[in-house]
Amino acid sequence: MHSPSDDPDPHAVDLHGRHLVLLSWRDTGNPEGGGAELYLQRMAQGLVARGARVTFFSAAYPGAAPEETVDGIRYVRRGGKLSVYLQGMRLVLASRLRLRSGAGRIDAVVDVQNGMPFFSRLVTRGPVVVLVHHVHREQWPIVYPGVRGRVGWLLESRVAPRLYRHDQYVTVSQATKAELARLGVRGPRVAVVHNGTDPAVEGPRERTPHPSVCVVGRLVPHKRVEHAVDAVLALRERVPGVRLTIVGSGWWESSLRGYVHDRGAGDLVEFTGWVDDAEKEAVYARSWTMALPSLKEGWGLVVGEAARHGTPAVAYRSAGGTRESVDDGVSGLLADDESGFVAALERVLTDAGLRAALSEGARTHSGGRSWERSQEAFASVIAAVLRGERVSEDA
Repeated sequence: MHSPSDDPDPHAVDLHGRHLVLLSWRDTGNPEGGGAELYLQRMAQGLVARGARVTFFSAAYPGAAPEETVDGIRYVRRGGKLSVYLQGMRLVLASRLRLRSGAGRIDAVVDVQNGMPFFSRLVTRGPVVVLVHHVHREQWPIVYPGVRGRVGWLLESRVAPRLYRHDQYVTVSQATKAELARLGVRGPRVAVVHNGTDPAVEGPRERTPHPSVCVVGRLVPHKRVEHAVDAVLALRERVPGVRLTIVGSGWWESSLRGYVHDRGAGDLVEFTGWVDDAEKEAVYARSWTMALPSLKEGWGLVVGEAARHGTPAVAYRSAGGTRESVDDGVSGLLADDESGFVAALERVLTDAGLRAALSEGARTHSGGRSWERSQEAFASVIAAVLRGERVSEDA
């Protein structure tokens, strides 16, 4: 059995001449894009660096070119929130029909299952790698109450595992790998390729003069930013001066703003909306801690982003991937329920010694996983699949 770690040379994997198509509902430029899209972009960059020709297919959105090439990656954007899946299948099928001439030949497809897969196995006989960040059991009824949510969960939990029963899977944490196993996706074909982290930011860090918490990410219901709002409200008297900064945008933003207003938390909470990377990094750098009250995380990319600045995270243990991205008691704190979440934030904000230790632990923990290592591991999985092998090792 091949393991991604068998290739010690950082550029041992050679994918020259291979055309790889990545099917994703969004790319990083999409206003609704997040950590999953950044992960895929980083993996695409790694594949290009190893000689592959990469097509990144995703939905169209206002202001985005239908086709463009950036950093060697060809971006193709078609369709909307639902029709993107049909358009992705059409792209793969069109390539298959052109095989006799060799034009547009696809050597392998990476089918990103963000709740819904692209059903690419129906339109290609070639290698397919299914990328899953996390299982959406809890999210379907929140985002799509009623029949739509039940149908979505049926497709994710029953139809997809059967359709891709012979194909290679990649996920980002042992927690998601275990969830996939409960859906019947098991055996020597599920590899774990963790998220990477950029190098730690060196130099002195100037924190806010008052206790500060940040939440960073897409504003959608299952991120449960309301828990962070409730936490600072609960701490208003016990942690004088506490403030919460909410960074990001999304379709739930107006509801969240309404929640802040109705709870009388307007003086404690700041919304920045969408910000560029420089401002996002500045928020991480000046915050005392980051709150991640999300219902489910495959990994929690923002944990590593904050940790680069020595900003520890407080998250829920039940979110899954947070049990790996956060080293509980060393790089951050994990809570078991909402009262525990509030208590954990209070500990970090009021105990300077603990905060300093977690800050150093966060920088050390995040430094153990580089994007270069993740890119090599992902490329190694692709190379193995192209050879007709399957990979099951933790990469």
